[in-house]
Amino acid sequence: MRNLLRFVPLYQERVWGGRGLESALGRTLPAGRPIGESWEIVDRPEAQSVVASGPTQGWTLRAALEKHAAGVMGPKWPAGKPFPILMKWLDCRERLSLQVHPPAGVAGELGGEPKTENWYIAHTAPDAHLIVGLKRGVTRAQFERAIADNTVEQCVHHFNVAAGDSILVHSGQVHAIDAGNLILEIQQNSDTTYRVYDWGRVGLDGRPRQLHVAQSLRSIDWNDFEPAPLRAAPTSGTIADCDEFSIRRVVLGPGERCHLRAGEQPRLLSVVSGAVRASLDNPPGSRAASGERLARGDNVLLPYAGAFTFAAEATTILLVTENFARGG
Repeated sequence: MRNLLRFVPLYQERVWGGRGLESALGRTLPAGRPIGESWEIVDRPEAQSVVASGPTQGWTLRAALEKHAAGVMGPKWPAGKPFPILMKWLDCRERLSLQVHPPAGVAGELGGEPKTENWYIAHTAPDAHLIVGLKRGVTRAQFERAIADNTVEQCVHHFNVAAGDSILVHSGQVHAIDAGNLILEIQQNSDTTYRVYDWGRVGLDGRPRQLHVAQSLRSIDWNDFEPAPLRAAPTSGTIADCDEFSIRRVVLGPGERCHLRAGEQPRLLSVVSGAVRASLDNPPGSRAASGERLARGDNVLLPYAGAFTFAAEATTILLVTENFARGG
């Protein structure tokens, strides 16, 4: 399998969501619903990405891995192993809950999965914030009292963000996304989230949403104080590097090209600003969507067996996610 794989988005209704994916990314959303998440690439029992075009149109990501594991992921990838990354757009019209994902050391005993994730800020409202980590010196006992007193806001680390900023949020870091942020989230394939505090909000059914205070207190890293985001830069470079994946920012001027070779590893490519023309650099006769246009908001899977060139139409920023198939 050599063709790039583009998938049908899976839209998720969230109480904190809105309609921002329509205006920001030109998406057509389900009518009359607050859409908080667009799952762009996912391989989970409860949610499957479906190929949107090309010779494998209509296939699920799971089917593609079962039939062409070597071509998609490389010769050492087991055919039954799930795709290791979940990628989603987040439209945060309101603040999300304060939450934590369990680290690997406690996830099993809590019946969950670890989740390290990276947030790339594509757009922000004026004075938009993120919350990641604890204020310096806050203890577990202080935090527990703050939950009871509804003063948790005073215990967590807030910072301003702007378009182009990013931050790697590890399992165990308490966090929340504030209102007014449009974020591309690239994460481990996990859907375990423990809500520790929800700012007094009710859900779409008018009732308070479920909290997971005991699990959260077990999961929070109590030595994680005031992490700093990576600020936007006009140059190419690595923006995230962890055991689960790495992410490179690639900045292209008009007419400049990015080449990604076959036989190295599978990759994910995200267009976070601008647009590119994608061409398949394989021998003549290969079935390919040569010249396919990828615009802001598009995310595609580049199989191990495919070689690609991306030519920028204007100044463009790409995110290239890689090094997620090392365990295969």
